Amino acid sequence: MSSLVAEPLIAGMWHPLGRVVEQLDAALDDAEGLSLLGLDQAATAGALSVLTALESRLVELEHRVLAHAGEVVVADTTGAVQTSAWLAGTARLTRAEARRRVWLAHALERYEVLRAAFADGSVNREQAPVIAGALDDLPDDLDADVVEKAERFLVEQAALHDARDLRVMGRHLLEVVDPERGELEAAKRLEAEEEQAAQRARLTMSDDGHGTVFGRFQLPALHGAMLRKALDAILAPGHWNSEGHEPKKDLTTPQQNGEAFCELLETLTERDLPTTGGLGATVVVTMTLDALLGGLGEAVLDTGDRLSAATARRLACGANLVPVVLDGDGVPLDLGRGQRLYSKGQRLVLAVRDRHCTAEGCETPAHRCQAHHDHPWSQGGPTDLAEGRLLCWRHHRMVHDPRWAYEIHRTGPPGTRSTLRFRLRN
Repeated sequence: MSSLVAEPLIAGMWHPLGRVVEQLDAALDDAEGLSLLGLDQAATAGALSVLTALESRLVELEHRVLAHAGEVVVADTTGAVQTSAWLAGTARLTRAEARRRVWLAHALERYEVLRAAFADGSVNREQAPVIAGALDDLPDDLDADVVEKAERFLVEQAALHDARDLRVMGRHLLEVVDPERGELEAAKRLEAEEEQAAQRARLTMSDDGHGTVFGRFQLPALHGAMLRKALDAILAPGHWNSEGHEPKKDLTTPQQNGEAFCELLETLTERDLPTTGGLGATVVVTMTLDALLGGLGEAVLDTGDRLSAATARRLACGANLVPVVLDGDGVPLDLGRGQRLYSKGQRLVLAVRDRHCTAEGCETPAHRCQAHHDHPWSQGGPTDLAEGRLLCWRHHRMVHDPRWAYEIHRTGPPGTRSTLRFRLRN
């Protein structure tokens, strides 16, 4: 016998359970070190299926004995306060897990249909607590036959659905067994959940002092879905699809979401936000004339944060930033020429002409692109169609990133669609 702990306990056990435990222990001893050589594909699949069912049956037996442990006050054997504390200490479980097991043990005493399904292996150990929890959440004043109907429904569904699906079904269980009352209760629950979610909405942001802001947020489900939809729209297939230019598939999901969130923030305009102090929600960037004209250096936001001159030049193409150019004495020279931004009419012409991002190989649609000046506006470039092009958010960043070089590839006369070819600088 492999278990040094179980052997003396089984030896003194006169109850029929002792024989069952002894046989189980002996069978597992036979399986220990058993070679699986020669076990083919079909036999392996069959064995795993049976073992999963056997696991459920064994776990049900464990919980049945655990419920009995409370009746005979097993906790007294170690001086524990309650059964869960005894179980945590004896089985080296966390207190939380021990409490969950004791709760399920008592729940199985209340729900005989569930217990029987657990005992024959048709409900697994992941499904059982979900079903029991859903039944516990039903109103206390339901008739016993209605509760049994709900119990049988979930047990039947366990043959077709996993625990996650069962949890969703459990939230609407009353609507299945008592539709009229279920609809009323569901409406009340949703109203309460929405009110609680709105009260719990939080957003925290912290600056690490090294150019990164991190934070956490908690949103109502509606607004979480809205944010997810917005990010999904930006991350739609083909949005970042540029051959040879850091394709989207090379980024992890968190990285993709992070970049999409940055793009979402950059595409907000003053029209999207309310004014404050008589001004729109405008980010003001202060930089030297040399930096604006293409040199190195840095720019300063009106919040006191700093960013590279390259990033500032890229943002200067957008509609939600005003560059403040200073002379050597810090006197403002320019707050933006009136025709810096492309008009709606010009944007429409660019969309018709370019159709999508003009970076070679990128097919991000026109409505997801930004207008860019080939001859930088900061260096006196005109805001006209011949000098303009559409670039997606990613390639617009690359144009202003000093790590990348690009050339304009023209196939027609000036003013017709041309493409940008990127390459990393040596």
